[in-house]
Amino acid sequence: MPAKEMNYQPSFTVDVEDGISIAMRDAFGVNIKPTERVVALTNQILSIYAENNVKGTFFVLGLIAEHYPELVRSIQKEGHELAVHGYNHLLFTKMTPEQAFQELDSAKKIIEDTAGVKVHGHRAPAFSIKSDTSWAFDTLVKCGFTYDSSVMPCKGLRYGWPGFSKEITQVHTAGGNRIIEVPMSTVRFMGRDIPACGGSYLRLAPYFLSKMFFTSIAKEHHPIIYIHPYELDTESYPDFYFKELKKVPLKTNVLLRSNWLRRKSVKRKFSSLMKIDGSNTLRDIISEKRLLNQIEDVYLN
Repeated sequence: MPAKEMNYQPSFTVDVEDGISIAMRDAFGVNIKPTERVVALTNQILSIYAENNVKGTFFVLGLIAEHYPELVRSIQKEGHELAVHGYNHLLFTKMTPEQAFQELDSAKKIIEDTAGVKVHGHRAPAFSIKSDTSWAFDTLVKCGFTYDSSVMPCKGLRYGWPGFSKEITQVHTAGGNRIIEVPMSTVRFMGRDIPACGGSYLRLAPYFLSKMFFTSIAKEHHPIIYIHPYELDTESYPDFYFKELKKVPLKTNVLLRSNWLRRKSVKRKFSSLMKIDGSNTLRDIISEKRLLNQIEDVYLN
């Protein structure tokens, strides 16, 4: 294991989804099944964990479990924690509580049935649990989740819950329930909080800056790093993708193409940051804080 260099143990997490099929649906309105790239890319990520001899949490789409059950079983056999990322990658901002329950309950069941383990955690697509979708916490409890890791405690263009605690905290829901929230990591930079531990921030920032953010967060909180398999994909997408890309407005075209910038750096950064102080599953980190047993006691009673 890496030598201890920080105050708080990090957790490296993966949102297991297929970038091509989601882009085809959300950007072009074309539905296709998840491509096999998600399997190959997730296996690359599994190799990074194995090389560093550490464990993490994999938030898996139910749709991925449906089409690629062996991938889900591989994650479990490697000793990582399985959690839910929704079934179809639908945002809470576009669902009713009833629709969200169906989405999450079905995803949780298929992942549990596929891997033969109980699933405790959830992460919303696009961090879409925020102040105006806080009803989602009661839906998560109804589905049997004991913790969530969806809240981005900063102000962003597409997501964010400014003012939410940066600590792992117990949420008392509007429906009188309790659930643990593991907020995503942010860092203060140039007068504002930014989500520096994943997505475009991790991809575009030079390594020295990512490392500085990472170690700074670890002085006060558990750094929560996140990555998507498609961020390691440096091969050209299929021709049918570019055929659709030509049809969208220029602004959308440029935005989608920008997602390829500095992708070749992501794998190295992810592995290098992991070497600083390893990684643990979110469930284990929560258990160390003695919060999880309190929540589970509520369900048992």
